[in-house]
Amino acid sequence: MGWLDRVEDQVDALTHARALQEASRSAESYALLERVIRTTTNPAARADAMVQRLSALINLGRTAEFTRAIEEASAAVRDLAEPYLHGHLNALAALAAHHQGALDRCVTHLVKAARALGAVEDPDRDTAWGWHDLAMAYSYLSFHGYALGAIERARQLGLTAGIPEETFAAPGIRLRNAVALDHNGDSDGCLRVLRDVAADLARFVHSGRADRLRPSSLAAYGYAAARQAALGDRVEPSVDIDPSHLLQNGGDSARARDMRHLGQVCLAVAAGRPIEAVARLDTIRVSTETLGTAEPARLRSIALARAGDHVAAHRADRLAFRLAAQRNDRLRDVYIDGIAARIDHEEMRREAARFEGEALTDPLTGLPNRRRLERYITAVVTRGERVVIGVCDLDGFKAVNTRHGHHSGDLVLQRIAGVINRVMRRGDFVARYGGDEFVVVLPDTGMTEAGEVARRIETAVRAEDWESLVPGTPVGVSIGFAEVSGGGGLRDALSVAFEEADREMLRAKSRPRAS
Repeated sequence: MGWLDRVEDQVDALTHARALQEASRSAESYALLERVIRTTTNPAARADAMVQRLSALINLGRTAEFTRAIEEASAAVRDLAEPYLHGHLNALAALAAHHQGALDRCVTHLVKAARALGAVEDPDRDTAWGWHDLAMAYSYLSFHGYALGAIERARQLGLTAGIPEETFAAPGIRLRNAVALDHNGDSDGCLRVLRDVAADLARFVHSGRADRLRPSSLAAYGYAAARQAALGDRVEPSVDIDPSHLLQNGGDSARARDMRHLGQVCLAVAAGRPIEAVARLDTIRVSTETLGTAEPARLRSIALARAGDHVAAHRADRLAFRLAAQRNDRLRDVYIDGIAARIDHEEMRREAARFEGEALTDPLTGLPNRRRLERYITAVVTRGERVVIGVCDLDGFKAVNTRHGHHSGDLVLQRIAGVINRVMRRGDFVARYGGDEFVVVLPDTGMTEAGEVARRIETAVRAEDWESLVPGTPVGVSIGFAEVSGGGGLRDALSVAFEEADREMLRAKSRPRAS
């Protein structure tokens, strides 16, 4: 028995309000829910209507009304022993807190939502939507791994409840993941994700299921295609896969409206009209939360580069990166200020501790930093697993800084981080150790396999177009691997392995390179 089966009043109206929101008709849904709230005397119906009303307000972008709606919904839900309602309310409250810029409250609500939704004994289609909204909140906060896990949970529950697969395709979640990669210097990674999103849309179109996609999903597919084209990928529009047409969907969603505005900027760049794109950016206003604070600056950089103004393009690109880095800093501060300490339930503390990983990253490249690397290696070796450590040092990096300056050096480091990350195997670990040195950790691996990984990294680095990024200063990489010995103390074993890997890297650096 699902949640609505236990609601005894105005079930048809509540069900219809859900359908309206799924169809991106949130204003109509809001009006219907207000009538239910005014007329019902049933506590369960009133609580459900208030939770749904908060969802409608978020979709409409009516930020000023979030606080009151959360307070009223919390009061209505408080005395109902229904995990679904508590979970869905906290997921929506996390979204609202994020839009209000209250990251500490946002993370707290995320943890509570996951705990409550995980406790639902008889999950149904409503629980699936709760996991969907939790996934959206994770995504907006840039916890992309958690977002993908939550949306997969929603998809599985939805299939069991008869909800079509395409309903929870979640292109918006993967779109935010893609642009975040681009904001941090990994344009190739961004394109890879965008191509996967396009392939999903093509699959739905070819199987005749495109008409069942939600309007908000269609808008996200449109922006993904427009963004892909702006980055230089050729996108072949058709009747069903036309970015301009797809961007018109989304109904009264504030997020869809933002993507429509930014999508037109992307399409102007793709069509060879970069000056028009810059002019559009000067006139539109979009929420910084829809695709991240860095997205307008990054689009400006792409347009200016396409127009030939590389100095201004570089300046805009640096701004985009700073905005993205500031967001990571804010997330770190939220954790350090005591989010975990304020959540007193043991299971919730364990969940919150996972967010600590966001504070153990290198702010320039987004990779794990030295502290996190040391924790990871210690954990793997302590478990008795076989592990190989690789030290990667850039060739030609000093010349980049000397000839082009440290800003260009930063761009090279970001690009290298993306290249190495892209070619690693599932389960491998990559970190920035410091300066122009990166470390890779290969669990359950021998030296023969490590040699193959080294060849993949070297080939990928050689294939990058360094000439367009830092003209006249080619960039390469030297790599040395060593296996961690199980003998002796852990600290000594790690120290010996690092020294041996470093010696092998220096030998590789001294060997003549093929031209």
